[in-house]
Amino acid sequence: MNTMGGKTVQQGIRVSVFGKTDRGRNRQHNEDAFLVADLTARNASLQPEVREHELGPKGTLLVVADGMGGAAAGEIASEMATRTIYQHMITAWYADQENTPQQFAYRLKEAVELANQRIYAYAKEHPQVRGMGTTTTAVGILGDHLYLAQVGDSRAYLVRRGEAVQLTKDQSLMQRLVDAGELTEEEAERSERRNIILQALGPDPRVRVDLTHQEARREDLIVMCSDGLSGQVRKEEIAEIATANREDLAVACSKLIDLANERGGPDNITVIVARLWGEGLREVRGDETVGHEVYPLLDTESTTEPVPVYKGNPPQPKAARGWLKSVIGGWRRTEIESETG
Repeated sequence: MNTMGGKTVQQGIRVSVFGKTDRGRNRQHNEDAFLVADLTARNASLQPEVREHELGPKGTLLVVADGMGGAAAGEIASEMATRTIYQHMITAWYADQENTPQQFAYRLKEAVELANQRIYAYAKEHPQVRGMGTTTTAVGILGDHLYLAQVGDSRAYLVRRGEAVQLTKDQSLMQRLVDAGELTEEEAERSERRNIILQALGPDPRVRVDLTHQEARREDLIVMCSDGLSGQVRKEEIAEIATANREDLAVACSKLIDLANERGGPDNITVIVARLWGEGLREVRGDETVGHEVYPLLDTESTTEPVPVYKGNPPQPKAARGWLKSVIGGWRRTEIESETG
């Protein structure tokens, strides 16, 4: 144990991590982005000192963002999201004197909200990228807990004892119908409307961040990905590949991306795999539950209310890629061709 800022910090937890992104087979550009950072060292990279590091008192940050909006707009949005979240955590959170879970979770949610504000402001100032946005899944690791901030349909899974459980909940039309009991998960995965999401960072001035948490155990694996992976590779396959390659996470990432590409690679593919280990983590017990668990921030805005239907502005009609407004009020990520060339 160590003490920093008047609070006890748990030691003896190590993080091994790797991330990779790929354009896929059908896209002309890669609009995904990801970030891996040791917040204590204020180092965001895939250098050896980050790929394996001891979890420090300021924690670790993992982010996946899937941009959209036409031309280079999606690339701008996803890069802005990852950069803004990281910068906020190494400034505002780093300056906090107390390293409490409550403050860490608050800063993570605040960082995602700030990213939304900056992307929205940028789009207003640059009409050529009007309507751009990005999904964002951010996982903060502090002590023996994971804190997850979610907007959109990128995902985070926990792989424990060879089984994958989705920790995030898609902010999508299909997930809304599954929650209402109108569709099964299998029917939702097969639906042609599975890419309709309810909100993203950027198109609207405010977002509702889904903030959740999960207690970690020794040898847990965290797998984060854009829907270019989750749309092609089942969670059982994700668990199998991640578990089989837990000692070489670069290989795990490559094999997951290769499998998505073998199945057509219709979208950009991004994946982060992290392994948590060390004596500072408790071993798994058989009676523990894993899943989507809301973190109860002590503020006036509940994260449990249904997210609003995403009604952002459509992109410019000449964009090579973008979002088409659906007749049911959501948005679908899709290819669009300009009639005017």
